[in-house]
Amino acid sequence: MRLCPDCGGVLAAAGWHCGSCGYQAPQRDGFVALAPELAQKAEGFDPALFTELAALEAGNFWFRARNRLIVWALQRYAPGFGNLLEVGCGTGYVLQGIAAAFPQARLVASEAETEGLRFAAQRVPAAEFLQMDARRMPYEQEFDVIGAFDVIEHIGEDETVLAQMRCALRPGGSLLLTVPQHPFLWSEYDVRAHHVRRYTRSELRQKLGRAGFSVVRMTSFVSVLLPLMMLSRMARRAAAADYDPLAELRIGRVANAVLERALDAERLLIRAGLPLPCGGSLLAVARAPA
Repeated sequence: MRLCPDCGGVLAAAGWHCGSCGYQAPQRDGFVALAPELAQKAEGFDPALFTELAALEAGNFWFRARNRLIVWALQRYAPGFGNLLEVGCGTGYVLQGIAAAFPQARLVASEAETEGLRFAAQRVPAAEFLQMDARRMPYEQEFDVIGAFDVIEHIGEDETVLAQMRCALRPGGSLLLTVPQHPFLWSEYDVRAHHVRRYTRSELRQKLGRAGFSVVRMTSFVSVLLPLMMLSRMARRAAAADYDPLAELRIGRVANAVLERALDAERLLIRAGLPLPCGGSLLAVARAPA
């Protein structure tokens, strides 16, 4: 069910009006805005980058390989789900992949900035979109699955977000997360990407446990490229006035194809059950109590 952001009462089945306190969610850029004050701060991601990011994602090896990994994880650990909330959907590239793989599912997606929602709504017009603060979700036992893909590392209060996700999931529901791994990889890239942290495996597991989740599967990915990432990030430790946070996404066609095949091979190892101990990112699948 959906809860009023002001009084916590149960909202009507349609619309974002509360009969108890009179709250009516405003609109911002054509989207329901549950936290309009947050949309003006751009704390988690630079809205100016959304346009170029949307153009780069579909052709970039990392986004393409990550999408296939996410779809596989949903098929493996949450088959037949009825609805899904993606928290921090960005430009909707992941949501588009999920919609293609699960056309029967009801999809809801949120973002702190409405700039990303414009692109997401074009990619997945059948989905529901809203501007929302992930630290204050207006849902209780609403969703079968919640996904947050490279999102919670942008939020200082990540444990609050995990607890909110736990409340928004139905009993026995599934949570899928991807996060950047290894604090030793911290560089100017993370600063410009508005990251708050890079996770260790034990840190993420402990935070999920404190939020009430049981971890079903946790594995590193982007493992085969870890040496390249280390070299790249070491070269970008120092800040530079002309630093471009999207530079890593602009690579040649041949290199892009080779790297994508490498990550596809890595996904086969993950599917076979091999736990990859290190890598640039972590995938976690967790379950809410039944």
